[in-house]
Amino acid sequence: MMMINLLFALTCLLFNLTHCFSPKKLNISAVATGDSDWSSAGATWYGDPNGYGSDGGACGYGKAVAQAPFSDMVSAGGASLFKSGKGCGACYQIKCTSKSACSKNPVTVVITDECPGCVTESVHFDLSGTAFGAMAISGQDSQLRSAGVLQILYRKVECNYFGKTVTFKVEEGSNANYFAALVEYEDGDGEIGRVELKQVLDSDTWLSMSHLWGAVWKLDVSSPLRAPLSLRVTSLDSGETVVASDVIPAGWQPGAMYKSNVNFKV
Repeated sequence: MMMINLLFALTCLLFNLTHCFSPKKLNISAVATGDSDWSSAGATWYGDPNGYGSDGGACGYGKAVAQAPFSDMVSAGGASLFKSGKGCGACYQIKCTSKSACSKNPVTVVITDECPGCVTESVHFDLSGTAFGAMAISGQDSQLRSAGVLQILYRKVECNYFGKTVTFKVEEGSNANYFAALVEYEDGDGEIGRVELKQVLDSDTWLSMSHLWGAVWKLDVSSPLRAPLSLRVTSLDSGETVVASDVIPAGWQPGAMYKSNVNFKV
């Protein structure tokens, strides 16, 4: 019997150890994976050193970028990030490791503007001064901002706008035959692939809106729109859809902000 056991053990060693015992499963989340899921990009910054970039921005969020949940942690994107406006609202983790002032810790930023001149690298973040400095070791943000074009690592992550739901700001100039709205605070992908509108008493017909600019979508109709209006938003990457039923009330006004009670899952 001893000889049989010895032969079995030798067989396991020579052929396939995994068939001879069941190892305890590793806690993958506790294992360092290095930078295998990160990609390289270029980074610069603009605006005030401790500011939020620009007052306007090609996405249309305006000065909301200086307030929570954006809180100045924003970036203009080169063409591959901005995606002609459909990249607005996407969230990315970024970090730098190439300079002594780099903390090597990731920070999260949102695409809120376009950088049309950022064409040197295939992926480029033109960050707010605040976001750029956030990649630095505490107290060394000024040194990092003097680095010029910085090579960084980035990865796309899910957005999570705590306490916010999908919100629609009706654009100035909207009327009964022309409706345009800025869409913001989309959890998950952050990017919008499609927006549709449905009028009151019309339970079946969704009208496709056209992408106008940035995060703004519009619809032209020949007959006056009948409110309340429902809006259906589909994310660009996952294709997930949410419906904001009757979110635009009767008597809606251009310039007004209307909050839904829905958001994408994260």
